[in-house]
Amino acid sequence: MVKAVEQQSPARLLNSLKWFAFIILLLVGSYANYRYAAVAMPIRLAIGIVGFIILVLIALQTTQGHRFAGFAKNTRMELRKVVWPSRQETVQTTLLVIVMVIITALILWGIDSFLMWVVSWLTGQRG
Repeated sequence: MVKAVEQQSPARLLNSLKWFAFIILLLVGSYANYRYAAVAMPIRLAIGIVGFIILVLIALQTTQGHRFAGFAKNTRMELRKVVWPSRQETVQTTLLVIVMVIITALILWGIDSFLMWVVSWLTGQRG
């Protein structure tokens, strides 16, 4: 049991150092973007994109990053299994939804008009 704890300790330390480096680079990048606001936007954007890629690569090397990468891979595999509707099915379903919304709106408008007529008749404010 003690041996397992000793083996996990360097891995945890390395993982913590990766997150520490991630946070430091994120803070430095944010400060640099603020500090060098006078530099042309395309240059700052290019540097920001490179910095973002470096941050993602660092984050993916952590334990949580490995779990996220596995999750993303499994999600992609599941999306490939989905049977997507054809264009005709999509159009038909959309038209059906539109028709049902219109019918529901007309029914609610009719009920509202009837209730307004009843209230105006009961209160004697019918014009």
